Amino acid sequence: MKNGKSFDSFIRAVERSTIIRTVRSGLVNMIPVLIVGAFALIIKTFPVDEYQDFITTFANGFIYSLFDLIYSATFGVLSVYMTFSISRSYMKAKADPQVVNGGATVAALLSFFILAGAYLPTFSTDAMGPKSVFLAIITGLGSSALYLAFDKLFRKRRRLIFSNGADKEFNRMLSTLFPILCVAVVFALIDQAVISLSKIDSLRSSKYELDSFRSLLAAGFDALFAHIPNGFFKGFFFVFLSSFLWFFGIHGSDTLEAVMQTHFAPGLTANQAAVASGAAPTAILTKEFFDCFVLMGGCGATICLLIAILIFSKNRAHRGLGYTAAFPMIFNINELMVFGLPIILNPVMLIPFMVVPLVSYSVSYLAISTGIVPMITSEVAWTTPIILGGLKATGSYSGALLQLLNLILGVAIYFPFVKILDKRSAESQKRNYEAFLDYFRTNESSLASVKLTALSNNYGDVAKALCADMKHRLKDKAPLAYQPQYNYEGKCIGVEALFRYKDPLHGIVYPPLVFKLAEESDLLPSLEENVLLSALADKDKVIERFGEGIVISVNVTGTTIVTQRFLQFCRKLYEGGKLEGVNLCIEVTEQAALSFSDESISVLKSIRGMGIKLAIDDFSMGKTSLNYLKDNLFDEIKLDGSLVKGLFTHRNCREIIQSISTLALTLDLTVLAEYVETEQQRAVLHEIGCDCYQGYLYSPAVFLDEKK
Repeated sequence: MKNGKSFDSFIRAVERSTIIRTVRSGLVNMIPVLIVGAFALIIKTFPVDEYQDFITTFANGFIYSLFDLIYSATFGVLSVYMTFSISRSYMKAKADPQVVNGGATVAALLSFFILAGAYLPTFSTDAMGPKSVFLAIITGLGSSALYLAFDKLFRKRRRLIFSNGADKEFNRMLSTLFPILCVAVVFALIDQAVISLSKIDSLRSSKYELDSFRSLLAAGFDALFAHIPNGFFKGFFFVFLSSFLWFFGIHGSDTLEAVMQTHFAPGLTANQAAVASGAAPTAILTKEFFDCFVLMGGCGATICLLIAILIFSKNRAHRGLGYTAAFPMIFNINELMVFGLPIILNPVMLIPFMVVPLVSYSVSYLAISTGIVPMITSEVAWTTPIILGGLKATGSYSGALLQLLNLILGVAIYFPFVKILDKRSAESQKRNYEAFLDYFRTNESSLASVKLTALSNNYGDVAKALCADMKHRLKDKAPLAYQPQYNYEGKCIGVEALFRYKDPLHGIVYPPLVFKLAEESDLLPSLEENVLLSALADKDKVIERFGEGIVISVNVTGTTIVTQRFLQFCRKLYEGGKLEGVNLCIEVTEQAALSFSDESISVLKSIRGMGIKLAIDDFSMGKTSLNYLKDNLFDEIKLDGSLVKGLFTHRNCREIIQSISTLALTLDLTVLAEYVETEQQRAVLHEIGCDCYQGYLYSPAVFLDEKK
C-alpha cells in the first residue's frame, strides 16, 4: 500500500512539473498539423498496387505530388513546428508580462537549426522532420529557459539600446537582440562540443557524416549493435531501445534505421534466396518481422492502446482522440496518438509502451522459431494493415492469427493503464475545474464583460470544455429542478423551473456560470427554448406533485424575450396547442437590461396575448426596474434577493419592500419574495405587505424524481 502511494505521488509530482506540462501542451497544440499530415501520408502511401499506379500516373502524378507537398509541409518540417509550439507553451507558463515572447520563439528556432546542422552543406529537409523531435524538445525548452535568464539580465540595460524616435514595435523587438544572441552562442557552443565527439575513432564510420547530434547518436547505436551476437537478445534489445527512445521524444525507428538495415533487413533477402534454391529459410528477424508482429499500429504497438481506449476508456477526450487517430493507425501511422495523448514523457504510459512490444516480440519469435508460424519470405510495406500484413508476410493464415494474438495480449496489458490514465485525467480536470469555479465566484461581478472562453490559460481551457459539453447536451431534454412558491396561508401557488446543468465529471455546475458560458457561446437562446420546452413536457408531473392551478415559471433573459426568434418560438407552441392547460409565466431576468422600443413592447404584448404571464425578476426601486411598470406589461414582481437578505440589517430594505408592495397593489400586481429562509423573514414580509414566498423555509429546488 505504501509503495502504491509512493508511486502515485511520484506520478503526480512528474505531472505537475513545468517541463512535463510544457511538453504536453506543446504536443497537443500540434494535433491539427498531425491530422493533416497523417491523412496526406495515407493518401500517398495507401498499400494497394493498383491505387499506387493510379495516383502516380494520373495527370502526370498530380494527385501524388499534391499530397506529397502537404506531407512535406507538415510531417516534413514537424520538428520546426514542435520547437515553436513547445517554446510558446513554456513562455506562457513561465514568462512575466515584461518578457517579449516573440523573441523566445525566434531564439528557439535559431537554436534548433544550429543543433540540426543547418549551416552544413549536408543539411537536408530530412533533419526537420520526425527524426529531430528530440532536438525540438531540447531546444524548445532549453532555449526558452535561457532566453528568460538573459532577458532578466539585460532588462535593466534596455534603455541603452532603444532607438530614440523609432517605432514602438521596433524598439520592442530590438530589446530581444541580446537575449537571442546569447542563446544562439550557447547552443553553438553545445553543437561544437557534439561535433568534437565525432573525432573519437571508435565512432568513425564510412556510413555516417558525423556532423550533427542526430548522426552521432545513430553512429553510436550502430557500433553498439555490431558487438551483440545475432539471435533473440539482439532483436529484444532493438525493440526495447526503439521504444525507450520514442518515449523521450527521440524517433526510435529512424534513429535505429541504420541498425535495422545492417543487422535485420538482409534477413528477408537471405530467406528469399534460400526458397529460390530449394532450401528452407532460416532468418527469423527481418524488417517485416518487426513491422508486422511487433510495431503494430506503430511504435509501442499502439493499435493495442487504441482498441483499449475505444473499449474501456470513459474519458471523452481520450475517446475523441482515439476516433480521430483510428484511421491513420490502421496504416501504422501513430503520431496522432503518440503526440496527442500524449505518450511522450507520460509516466503512466511508460510501462505498457515498453512492455507490449517486448511481449509481442517474444511471442512472435517463439511462434516462428518453433515452426508454428512460417518464416517471413515476402516483402510487406510498413503501412499494410494488421491481419493483412501477417498473412502477406508469411503466406499463411497462421501469420494473421499471430498478429491477432499479439493484439489481444497488447490490449490486455494496456487496459489497466488506460484506467489509470482516465483516473489521473479526471483528477486533473477536477482540480482545474474547482480552481476555475473559485475564480469565477470570487470575481463574478467583474467578469461580466470578460469572455471566459478566450482566456489563454487553464481557466479558458475549462470554460471551452464546459461549452463543448453543453452544446452536445442541449440536444437532450433540459434537466430541471423546481422550487415551489407559497402564499402566507401555506398553499403552493407556483413553481420556478430552474435549469441545473449536470456535468458528467463535476456534477451540478454553478448556474450563473452556466448562463455566462451559454451567452458567450451563442447557446443562450437555444438553452432558454429548451428549458421552456422541458418545463412544458414536465407539466403533468409538476401538477401531480405540487397541485392543480399552480403557475409554472421559466426564466428568460431580457435580450432573448424581445427577439422575433423567441416570439416565433412561442407562437409555434401556442398554435400547436402546447400551451393549453398550462398556467405559464415567463420571468424576465435582468442579466441584460430589457429594451423598451416599440418593437420590443409589441413582442411582449404578443406573448401576453397567448395567455403567458410575465414577471419581473430581481425588482428593486431603481430607474430600470420602474421602467418595466409604465406600459402595464407585467403580472408579477419578484423582489431583488438583496432586499430580502437585508431585512434585519438595513432598515431601508423594509421601506423599499413596503413601497413596492403598495405600488404593486395599486397596479394589481403580485409581489413574490425569494430567499425566504426563516419564519422571522416571512412575518416581517407579511407585515409590510408581501404575502408570496419562495425559499428554503419551504423547500429548495427539487428534481421531480426526488422523494418528497
